[in-house]
Parts: sequence; structure tokens; C-alpha cells
Amino acid sequence: MEVENNMVELLKDIKGLLSYQKKVMNVDDLVAYTGLSKSKIYKLTQLRLIPMGGNKHIRQKFFDKDIIDAWLLGEPNLSDDYLDREFDQQLSRNKE
Repeated sequence: MEVENNMVELLKDIKGLLSYQKKVMNVDDLVAYTGLSKSKIYKLTQLRLIPMGGNKHIRQKFFDKDIIDAWLLGEPNLSDDYLDREFDQQLSRNKE
């Protein structure tokens, strides 16, 4: 039984490592890859502060891994305070 549990854990680890080899990621992949929460990623996409694919015919958001890596290394401001302020400003602009 313990060997089976170890094998299952090993397979999960391998699956996780292989997911980092994907060139194009969806939101769930991005959560696992960056450690950012889903809500933070959705705020960033709403504010257009995170680079993402621009196919207008697909509702789902997709992200290029290489571009995300460069964006993360550029030290973007990901603080909740900053994102909340930006989100509030966007809402007030949309009301006008």
C-alpha cells in the first residue's frame, strides 16, 4: 500500500513538472506556475496588467510562458493594494 502511495505521489510530481514545459498556459496552469491566486490573475487580466493572448474569438484567457517569465522578471507591482486601486479607478472611469 505504501509503495502505491509513493508511486501516486511520484506521478503527481512528474505531471506537475511536465506542465511547466507547456508553451501556452491557461489560468489554472498560471496559478500553479506562478503561485498567484486565481482572483489576482483575474484582476490582472481585467486591468490588462498581465500579458495574455489576444484572440477575440476565444473567451478563455491564455498566456505565453516565455512572455510571462519576462514579465515576472520585470518585477511587476502585484500588491493587493495597487491592484485594488487600479481596479477602482477603472470602475470609476467606466461609470463616466
